[in-house]
Amino acid sequence: MGSREGPIRVLIADDHPVVRAGLAAMLEVRPEDQIAVVAQAGDGRSTVELFAEYRPDIALIDLRMPELDGIEVIAAIRERFADARLIVLTTYDGDEDIYRCLQAGAKAYLLKGAPRAVLVECIRTVHAGQSFVPSQVGSKLLDRLGQPQLSEREREVVQLMAQGMSNQQIGSALFIAETTVKFHVNNILTKLQAGDRTQAVIAALKRGIAHL
Repeated sequence: MGSREGPIRVLIADDHPVVRAGLAAMLEVRPEDQIAVVAQAGDGRSTVELFAEYRPDIALIDLRMPELDGIEVIAAIRERFADARLIVLTTYDGDEDIYRCLQAGAKAYLLKGAPRAVLVECIRTVHAGQSFVPSQVGSKLLDRLGQPQLSEREREVVQLMAQGMSNQQIGSALFIAETTVKFHVNNILTKLQAGDRTQAVIAALKRGIAHL
């Protein structure tokens, strides 16, 4: 990682140029905060490449990006740099998104609506080697603990349901029998406490289990 002396070196990864520019300006507006943006990436693959090139102290990573999504970026960086200090900064607050990011190795999960002071505090906390989980994010994780979890196959099925596929189409896509798909769909409805497929998809999208 970068030296602990001097400013905290930050990489910003977001597929929206305006967001990247705004974050960079916000972080560097007060020189006394000692935060310097050293690189910016617009997609997941370049995020991994720029992290390896610049070795920033902190990386701010959006969850939804082209090429590789945030979770894949975190996993790829952590595989090469086990001590990487990564912060997810996103608009998505589903409990499954939060859980998977932290499980992949992120040290913090912050929503984009957070005030500048909170973002700076988060960066400093993670730079110091600690995790940063705001109360609203922590409560989402606690909610998740009390709910039955979908299996990997059920995740695949509900993702295809979210894409509008029928049971027959899902079976063809996953190379499984339609009766097996129906079995998984019934399990999904039960676990998500949904009365029908539409309710199940809405619940899965809200929690970050499926994405459009």
